[in-house]
Amino acid sequence: MKGALFSLLGGLCITMQGIFNARMSDSIGGWHTTSMVHLVAFTISILVYFYVRDGKGKSFKRVPSLYLIGGTFGVVVVFAELTAIKMIGPASAIAILLVAQIGTAFVIESKGWFGENKVPVTKRQGIGIAMMLVGVILFQL
Repeated sequence: MKGALFSLLGGLCITMQGIFNARMSDSIGGWHTTSMVHLVAFTISILVYFYVRDGKGKSFKRVPSLYLIGGTFGVVVVFAELTAIKMIGPASAIAILLVAQIGTAFVIESKGWFGENKVPVTKRQGIGIAMMLVGVILFQL
């Protein structure tokens, strides 16, 4: 249940962030907005880290170097999302983003990539993904 609540919170925040970022980029541009978003996020993350201290800083040596670049995806996410929202609107942009996100997660899980448990693909899951794609296409018409 807790995981579902965090997912709900994340989804709400992703949508709000995308809309706020698109409006900010109207004034200062896409890359300036992306930089500002990450500067603010870094500052808040550091403040929370110093308060919570839930990690073990010395453990960085055990993290595979590939995973240390995970934050770079955030740069692409912010810029792509704010650009998409400006071009096609929030509902369409988020619908496409969600299908892309679910599809990517589905492939990663089904292949067992990046340390995830390999989950066998069922016909029902395939039908579900196809229905989401059709839904996004219909939504765009």
